[in-house]
Amino acid sequence: MSDRTDVAIVGAGPYGLSIAAHLASRGVSFRIFGKPMESWLTQMPRDMLLKSEGFASSLFDPAGRHTLRNYCRERGLPYADLGLPVSLGTFSAYGLAFQKNVVPTLEKTMVTALQKTAQGFSLRLDNGKNLAARRVVMAVGISHFAHLPDALAGLPRERVTHSSAHTDFARFNGQDVVVLGAGSSAVDVAVLLREAGARVRMAARRSEIEVHSKMRLPRPWSDKLRQPMSGIGPSWKSWCFTHLPGVFHHLPEARRLKWTKTHLGPAGGWFMADRFSRVPRLVGHTLTDARLQGDKVRLAFTTRDGAQPVLEADHVIAATGYRPDVNRLAFLEPSLAQALATVNDTPILSANFQSSVPGLYFVGPAAANSFGPLMRFAVGAGFVARRLSRHLAATAPQPAAADRVSVIQGSLSSTVAVK
Repeated sequence: MSDRTDVAIVGAGPYGLSIAAHLASRGVSFRIFGKPMESWLTQMPRDMLLKSEGFASSLFDPAGRHTLRNYCRERGLPYADLGLPVSLGTFSAYGLAFQKNVVPTLEKTMVTALQKTAQGFSLRLDNGKNLAARRVVMAVGISHFAHLPDALAGLPRERVTHSSAHTDFARFNGQDVVVLGAGSSAVDVAVLLREAGARVRMAARRSEIEVHSKMRLPRPWSDKLRQPMSGIGPSWKSWCFTHLPGVFHHLPEARRLKWTKTHLGPAGGWFMADRFSRVPRLVGHTLTDARLQGDKVRLAFTTRDGAQPVLEADHVIAATGYRPDVNRLAFLEPSLAQALATVNDTPILSANFQSSVPGLYFVGPAAANSFGPLMRFAVGAGFVARRLSRHLAATAPQPAAADRVSVIQGSLSSTVAVK
């Protein structure tokens, strides 16, 4: 295999695989690196259910044949466009099948270093090989961006972990565990811990922990008019963010940053409501200090009425989400990272996802401040794959004159032979 390519894709989740499928259909020279569906398989609870509806949980090939709906139908698995939660196991297995059938050229190696060169970029792989690429697409997802509150940063991982460290909770049977957070991950983790036999408490800064209510199905016309369905949920704002990410890109920066941060705040899925009702929770609690005290973790909080309660636990799980930050991409050569123009630690991108470093593109959650909340969801891979593949194909190197003559002659010869 050549040690040069036009496009290198770093990451093999829904975005990387969907982009690869579209580049292949356009005849663009590319190579793609990463472990397929890695964050879904290794950083999320095995028994989790997706909040995304069935129709919004597919990866994207140009012909639209390899959808989750078709995958489930072919295997006799339950599926519905709306109202039937997709299990993480089904979605992960579907993603692996998509990769095998649509992107068989995936190289299951990791990029360990990326630097700028005069001709483009140089990538070092964990198998010791090097690759030269004219352009690079960073489709790294969320795996690099787990956020741990500062108060927990210095504590040992035997006692304090981020939710991304757990796919199973059986080892916490009989232990006292505090879960920090208020979003769907925190709700899922707290419920699964309790069901695994842990004595769990949940603590959150927010004054309440929201769990969505179940949608009325079939949807009445009044609901459809008031809250049209989109790939990221029902509402006119969500519909606009889903269908008009290109327009979102042209909004004033302050407006983009505000909507990206505030739209679709933390909330559990409707299907967790009954199970979550059994979980003890402390709301309006802001963590101020955390330290080891013997074999326990001592957590100090401040409440809105000025109280300062203290909790002790055998283990603390921070279900505190992800914060994209290019400085946390350790494989970026320092001068390359420093050359990136950023806002809130995320790259400032062109309308075609290109960063301030020519030839370096960012997609997925790292692109949310440029293209909106859609980029935080797998369904956003459709828009990205179409737009980015079109751009990369239009700007791909043209064959040399001699090569074009050879192609034309071959085409004419084939036509004569057919006649």
